Amino acid sequence: MKQFIIFLFILANTSLIAQNAGVRFVEVPAEQKVDVFINNTPFTAFLYADSLKKQILYPIYTASGKTITRGFPINPQPGEQTDHPHQVGLWFNFGDVEGLDFWNNSYAISESERCKYGSIRFKRIVEKDEANGRLVVQAEWVDCNQTVLLEETTTYTFSGKPQFRYIVRKSVLTAVNRDILFTENKEGMFGLRIDKNLEETGTGVYTNRLGNQGGDVWGKRSPWVALSGQKEGEAISVVIIDHPQNLNYPGWSHARGYGLFATNNLGGREFDKNADEVKVVLKKGDSLTFQYKLVIKNGNVINEEEITDEMTF
Repeated sequence: MKQFIIFLFILANTSLIAQNAGVRFVEVPAEQKVDVFINNTPFTAFLYADSLKKQILYPIYTASGKTITRGFPINPQPGEQTDHPHQVGLWFNFGDVEGLDFWNNSYAISESERCKYGSIRFKRIVEKDEANGRLVVQAEWVDCNQTVLLEETTTYTFSGKPQFRYIVRKSVLTAVNRDILFTENKEGMFGLRIDKNLEETGTGVYTNRLGNQGGDVWGKRSPWVALSGQKEGEAISVVIIDHPQNLNYPGWSHARGYGLFATNNLGGREFDKNADEVKVVLKKGDSLTFQYKLVIKNGNVINEEEITDEMTF
């Protein structure tokens, strides 16, 4: 009987440990960030400093603890490229909203040019749901005069298992004050700036579901694009999966050999001159939703069967 009670005690405590070993959020207001842990090891951080012009996830780690994101401009690493300072971490925005460029905005834009660009202004953290790995935040897409064009509610869902880490981003954009025009532009939408080891000049190779590889994935429409390479002797794969309900699914790949890895559902003729025109008018009060999944695998190169298994959101 005594042994049975001890067994139940151990079982109960083991279950409690298992429950608490999932996703954990640690908010650090002084640094304007929320750290994200899986099984008590760092996964990423949600950064919302105004200086970034948009909110990002940075850095991002594999399950084995290797970073997949470029350090520059936040934490430059030896040998990194220092181009495109707006490409940092994992983000979501677009290059032509009411004629404003949200994609390319950064600290590098001069004061005289600033009104050609838009910013995403952080509002608040709505929910931190560790049991479901869910972080919900709100923001506003504004012009240089801080006039609100869009309200954004984004839900991040974080999860993991051995050799795998996952990020699902669901962003709902609402036109609050007037109709808002999105005009086709190659600069978008769900973007990641990768570590130098995963660039094509390093060990990285892009592949899509159509069988295109390397630079040939650019401008092609595919439900997913995978990037595989090595860092410090370990195989790493990163996959961007487009959601079937996204507008213009599947999106056009905006993946570049120098380290930009993105997919764009509003690119249209900027990628393919034979594509239909993309011109989206979001009526005042209406909403538009975009959802994407990032899959990170370490230890082995991900295969197409594994990617297919990850197509559910």
